[in-house]
Amino acid sequence: MARDDLFPEIPFRRSGFLDVGDGHRLYWEESGNPAGTPVVFLHGGPGSGTSPAQRRFFDPHAWRIVLFDQRGAGRSTPHASLRANTTPHLVDDIERLREHLGVERWMVFGGSWGSTLALAYGQAHPGRCLGFMLRGIFLGRPSEVDWFLSGVRALYPDAWRRFAELVPEAERGDLLSAYCARLFDPRPEVHMPAARAWARYEAACSALVPDPRQLAEMENDHHSLALSRIEAHYFANRLFLPPAGLLAGMHRLAGLPAIIVQGRYDVICPMTSADALARAWSGAEFVVVPDAGHAAMEPGIRRALVRATERMKTQLAA
Repeated sequence: MARDDLFPEIPFRRSGFLDVGDGHRLYWEESGNPAGTPVVFLHGGPGSGTSPAQRRFFDPHAWRIVLFDQRGAGRSTPHASLRANTTPHLVDDIERLREHLGVERWMVFGGSWGSTLALAYGQAHPGRCLGFMLRGIFLGRPSEVDWFLSGVRALYPDAWRRFAELVPEAERGDLLSAYCARLFDPRPEVHMPAARAWARYEAACSALVPDPRQLAEMENDHHSLALSRIEAHYFANRLFLPPAGLLAGMHRLAGLPAIIVQGRYDVICPMTSADALARAWSGAEFVVVPDAGHAAMEPGIRRALVRATERMKTQLAA
């Protein structure tokens, strides 16, 4: 019988910090089977960091599970740092981690911003990828950033109003600039109210049915500052992606297996991006969850992701 929900909780086997230069040290951990198929988990945000629950998408008897916190996120140091923090830096970091762990090729798993980074990494290093499992697709296009900052109010006017009203009315015509001015300010009394407001806005719109646990997580100042500051930094710089965008490089991933999981009612990363990616990626399996939004731990999304890891496990073993 096919598995239909998360695997039991497991501890990590080993962990450490990897110096990647520019003053950054990345936290990483391994769990599961040391002789299993390697899979690297790319978290969202950018800036959200990893959590123990994310190990549970994978059969620990079959997968060598690698989680790490990207620059400035989670347990990586320095916390919430924007110095030398760009998409090309993160792509290089993934390669440094792969070499550090002695992995020849690995499966790439990413959701939301993690899907963006997975595609950027895969297009730069297709020979190091066994395949892809992606969720809540974000392609980093200007229209997607504009949607997050303003379009969301069509469905969540109350959440957007709380987000916008943090800044004076005169600045609400350019919310990104207004938030950047506050989030990049070194004074906690300036950046923390903006960080909390940004994180609460994102959490309020992430799930089809709001999860009190996720909303409570956003009350953590350590998490909310990294998430909001790094996201704003990336949004203000067009995600540090090539001008032609990620869809233009999809030919580099031709022939690699892929499963795309998308919530039908994803408001953070609307389904139009997942649909565009699926149409550009010949052979990719496109799974639409009919009763879910954006959050990975929504029941329908997490079931679809576990099924995806199980199908990939079987496919790679064949």
